[in-house]
Amino acid sequence: MKPFSIAGIQMRVSASYSNVEAMKLKLNILMNLYPWVDMVVYSELCAYGPLTHHSLTRIEDFEEPMQELARKHKVWLLPGSVFHTVEGKIYNTASVIDPDGKVVTRYRKMFPFYPYEVGVTPGHEFCLFDVPDVGRFGVSICYDMWFPETTRTLAVHGAEVILHPTLTGTIDREIELSIARASAAMNQCYFFDINGLDAGGSGRSIICGPEGRVMYQAQNNEEMIPIEINLEKVRRSRELGLLRLGQPLKSFRDHLGDFEIYRKDVPKPYLDSLGPLIKPQRVKELGDLQIQEETVLPGKPIFTSSIPAGGIVPGTTT
Repeated sequence: MKPFSIAGIQMRVSASYSNVEAMKLKLNILMNLYPWVDMVVYSELCAYGPLTHHSLTRIEDFEEPMQELARKHKVWLLPGSVFHTVEGKIYNTASVIDPDGKVVTRYRKMFPFYPYEVGVTPGHEFCLFDVPDVGRFGVSICYDMWFPETTRTLAVHGAEVILHPTLTGTIDREIELSIARASAAMNQCYFFDINGLDAGGSGRSIICGPEGRVMYQAQNNEEMIPIEINLEKVRRSRELGLLRLGQPLKSFRDHLGDFEIYRKDVPKPYLDSLGPLIKPQRVKELGDLQIQEETVLPGKPIFTSSIPAGGIVPGTTT
């Protein structure tokens, strides 16, 4: 096995000013302390915070200093994500940079946290990349993991490690820790869920191994989390079974049925009965929620209640 080490950086994030210089400092310190690290992952929207009015029209303005750092330290770098405006649409976009400073791929978050992540358009392409002589990696962002189809798709296409920048400052963080463990176990892969602090989340980043066990869970303070992984454990788990028991990827492969819920031509009356995807309002009368009738349109506001113009409430992204 070729040794490979990944470090998560859990740091304070401001919604008022750029955090790029702080990211540079953290990486320089990390590599001074742990020069053996091969890859570094930051949290979702770490660079500029969770407000869409910080969206970049030229993503290269952020990528270029990150590329320079990757070249300097000879590391793979996933510097969280940024809002990126393309043809009038805002995407939550993560870049993957190799040790030569090349942007090898970008990923657009598939599931913005509706109805709270206002005005963000979902992406539609999965993100996989190979680290030569090491293995295959997949990328998802925050709320994506609440939809097991996203992680399963990455695993079915060979991802052995899921890199998962997140921004969660809400009361469902405890639930997300369980989802991270379950995602690692069900897909027999490493799962790196890196959260931020302050406007960037409530911390408690978690790294899980291919048997769903917690390798490390951070607290609510700034931390650098260097972890050496062993991809042979992933391959053995997938070959012989999780804890030498269930082999979920093989069972999924061998299932001959058709999951008709994924077919667009099949009616789904129960889902249709749930109503529009909107933010609940205060109860007007017992049993009567006062709601609005806006529907979700990608790239457009979802509701019209108390949200600052041009952005989301800091700390509400999941």
